[in-house]
Amino acid sequence: MHRKVALISVLALAAGSAALLPASGAQAGVQVRPEPAQKAAADSASERRQVLTYWTERRMEAAPPLDAPGPKAGAKKAMAQPAEGTPWTAPPSGASKSRAASQAARSSGTPWTKGGAVVKTTGRVFFTTQGRNASCSGSAVTSANKSVVLTAGHCVKMGGAFHTNWVFVPGYDNGRRPFGTWAATRLLTTPQWNAREDINFDIAAAVIAPLEGKTLVDVVGGQGVAFNQPRRQQMYAFGYPAAAPYDGSKLIHCSGRAFDDVALSKDHGLTCNMTGGSSGGPWMLNFNESTGLGTQNSVNSFKYNFAPNWMFGPYFGNEAQAVYQAAQNANAA
Repeated sequence: MHRKVALISVLALAAGSAALLPASGAQAGVQVRPEPAQKAAADSASERRQVLTYWTERRMEAAPPLDAPGPKAGAKKAMAQPAEGTPWTAPPSGASKSRAASQAARSSGTPWTKGGAVVKTTGRVFFTTQGRNASCSGSAVTSANKSVVLTAGHCVKMGGAFHTNWVFVPGYDNGRRPFGTWAATRLLTTPQWNAREDINFDIAAAVIAPLEGKTLVDVVGGQGVAFNQPRRQQMYAFGYPAAAPYDGSKLIHCSGRAFDDVALSKDHGLTCNMTGGSSGGPWMLNFNESTGLGTQNSVNSFKYNFAPNWMFGPYFGNEAQAVYQAAQNANAA
């Protein structure tokens, strides 16, 4: 039986010879990471113009949040376990190592009003899927090409096809686009999500084209990223929920200590009331409320119908790291 859950609602170039961002405290050793799946998006100037013209204010406001199939009942034992390897971290762009991150004060889904970098790096994602428009959330992260957005797998591909007309709007605020609208040139996801929509690997990335000669991170900055970290840590989650009681107009956040899903997935869980449209929004470790900077370690993925106050997000293991590494080595132009 296929259980339906609301999905609150990274890439495929081989690493090649391009340099990766250095790992913070990474240990030596070889880790096998499966090659991500990928799809070219608006990879020419003419295609990008068409996509940017397509997304009018009216279309964005009318784009509903995306729902998708979640875990299958009784299938947990058959699911693949996210591979865990050497802990790896890249700090936020422009972060000061001398600042200590604040502990997460509990929030189950309130507007973020403290400003900081997170209001620029987090944004709404808009796309067309199976002939209809839809919305998710995403986050700009530090990367070698300064052009990577992390989001959920179902926010780039679902039902056997990659989405089209894919754009990222950082800092979206009640219809305003203070930092512009950015088109994706390439979409990437884990092979497990690509092949069978395995909820444990609901992870994706988009490579974002420069806008007016500047890269995304040059304009809005980038959050840090971390993989293969310990579970059950203090986390902050952000997103743009668009299903009632929210309307997608404001950045919402949840915070508290993560727990392990003991039902149908191997995800992190967090007490959080965010709804559809927040899919793909970042979960961050070591988040500093004063600076708005943290280290992304998951994304909003799905909620169970029987537990609407809990949000779940995938573990960022080797597969997620492979998506990120491929994305940051892609040519964004």
